[in-house]
Amino acid sequence: MTDTLMNPADPPARQNEKLLQIVEVLMRRVEQDTDDSGAAYAQFQRAVMLEDEVRQRTSELEHALDLLNESNGLLAEATREAQAARQNLADAIETVQEGFALFDADDTMIMCNSRFGMHMADIHGALVPGLSFADYVGLVSRSSQLALPKNDTPESWAGRRMRRHDDNHVMFNVRLSGDRWVQVSEHRTRDGGTVILQTDVTDIIRLEREERGKLLDNQARMIRATLEHLNQGVCIFDAQGRLVDWNRRLGRLLEIPVGRVQIGSSFDTLVLRLSAEMHFSGTVSTEALTAWAGSQYRREPLSFELNRGDDLILAVFAQEMPDRGFVMSFTDITTERHAMRAIREANETLEQRVHDRTTELADALRRAERANASRSRFVAAASHDLLQPLSAAKLYLASISDEALADTARRTLEKAHNALTSVESILDALLDISRLESGHAAVDVKPVDLGALLSRLHEDFAPIAARKGLKLEFSGSAAVVNSDALYLRRILQNLVSNAIRYTKDGSVRVETERDGAHIYVRVIDTGIGIPEDEQSNVFREFHRLNAQASASDGMGLGLTIVERACALLEHALELRSTVGQGTCFTISLPIVNPDAPYTAAPSAQRLTPLVVPTDGIVCLVENDAEFRAATCQLLEKWGFDVIDVESGESALSLLDEIDIVPDVFLVDYQLGAGMSGLDLIKRLQSRHGRLSARIITANRSPEIVQRCAAASVGVLYKPVKFEELADFLLADA
Repeated sequence: MTDTLMNPADPPARQNEKLLQIVEVLMRRVEQDTDDSGAAYAQFQRAVMLEDEVRQRTSELEHALDLLNESNGLLAEATREAQAARQNLADAIETVQEGFALFDADDTMIMCNSRFGMHMADIHGALVPGLSFADYVGLVSRSSQLALPKNDTPESWAGRRMRRHDDNHVMFNVRLSGDRWVQVSEHRTRDGGTVILQTDVTDIIRLEREERGKLLDNQARMIRATLEHLNQGVCIFDAQGRLVDWNRRLGRLLEIPVGRVQIGSSFDTLVLRLSAEMHFSGTVSTEALTAWAGSQYRREPLSFELNRGDDLILAVFAQEMPDRGFVMSFTDITTERHAMRAIREANETLEQRVHDRTTELADALRRAERANASRSRFVAAASHDLLQPLSAAKLYLASISDEALADTARRTLEKAHNALTSVESILDALLDISRLESGHAAVDVKPVDLGALLSRLHEDFAPIAARKGLKLEFSGSAAVVNSDALYLRRILQNLVSNAIRYTKDGSVRVETERDGAHIYVRVIDTGIGIPEDEQSNVFREFHRLNAQASASDGMGLGLTIVERACALLEHALELRSTVGQGTCFTISLPIVNPDAPYTAAPSAQRLTPLVVPTDGIVCLVENDAEFRAATCQLLEKWGFDVIDVESGESALSLLDEIDIVPDVFLVDYQLGAGMSGLDLIKRLQSRHGRLSARIITANRSPEIVQRCAAASVGVLYKPVKFEELADFLLADA
């Protein structure tokens, strides 16, 4: 019933009123109805239920009305607060000293204060809320207060302003009539709106302009003082070629009267003065200089010279400035040019003198080189020639059987052998020095077994040290080093020999110490020591600390050979010594990579009592008759049958004739004219296959060693040690 009788759109009071009327009508009908069927009671029940529903609905409507009233109150309060906030914002904006305007996201002005646009009285009244941004810009561009740049129009200004409006943040200055300036600052809000602030910066710009003027005045004074302080003549022109400034030095250099050239004069005036008084040198002329100054393009720096005979020479340098002006400097270089001319003339004279002196020195150097080469050849030849009879003498002594000799003769024989050994040592030293001095010393650097080398040296020097009552100690080493085996042995041999010679009692020690990629070998003695002022002299030729030493103690060449051989092999050499306590020599040797292949040097073998076969045949090819005879005598004493010839051709002819192949061949390397000893051995090997042979030579050059090694032929050096000869014959037997 309520769905048809009640109108939901009615206010709660109206609906309540209708419900009361319905209830009253129903109650009245109930009271009038006397039907006994119970319908009246049913209607009563319905009336009661309807009344409860009306009461409940009335309560809900009253609650809803209360909520509505509360909401209306809150809304009214919010409206009042918003109005108050808007008024406060408007009041706050109005208190801002700058002009303020706010545009929404649609570029429509929402609000502005009274200072917005106040600098443009003709459009100030039109700047009101609801104005679009484009209209605002149009009004400003057409304002009579706007001072447009030269050749600019309101439309072009408005177009540039609208383009800048697309940026999030914009700040620029606007010039107004009456030399007034307004700074416009434009910023985007978070919702896409725009805030504009207009600030009057006229006082700031005027103050800045005033300060800039003062600064320019100060700079002008400083520039003027600087120009006058310069020792160069300087003139400055603006972009139109007008003289801006110049100094008195320029007037004195060009002899220009003060009133002739003034500020504002054209560049042509200066050019006319220069062309009348001076001469241009080089490719620059008056026309080229004028064209350079009047160029509309970027000017490259220009330099040239002006001269007035020999009395005045000026170096001119012209350069463009950032404002298209240019500056020119004039430097008096007359003195420098005269000095250069004098130097040039002196140089020509000096060059001629140097050339003459160089020619003299070159001739002297060639003579010295020829003399040095002659000396080296003489030493080598003399040593070689001396080694031949020396070797023969030693072989003769070795062939003498000491079993039947008396003690006096045996001692005499031993002294003769020692004397020959000393001569041999001296000749070896002279040969080494000759090779090292000549610069022709060739080295064969390869892996060397340091332990085997030290072992052989210990065996060689142990008897010598024992005779002097010295303790000789060698520390073992398993290192393999990069060096020349021959020169390294000679270096260590000389150091140990020197230590034994200058040590009266105590010991001589050879120690090794590894440090990274190098191993240090130290020869330490407890000898007399070397004074500090003598330590640099001990490496000089023929210098000995003990001047009374005999020739048998050496000629003072051992340390000279050590130093030069170490320098040749690039082995660092160090000397430390204290007088009365001893000396320590240290050499640094590079260690070979452990993974690299190498051939270890053979270890020393002791000479065992010689057991000579009685049926061996030795072919001796030697062109020196004395050496050949001595060698034959020794070999025959040892029980060999000897075939001795003086040349390779004779050996081949004799062997073909007797049709016998000897067991052993001993061949001199230098057989004179014709084939060498190595050539002879190769020809014999081609006929008879592999032979047991040794080359005998006094030449210790690495080239001969390499050639013999390539042919698998060993070498015996003159003077031949009979121990080495015996070792070879025993090994062959």
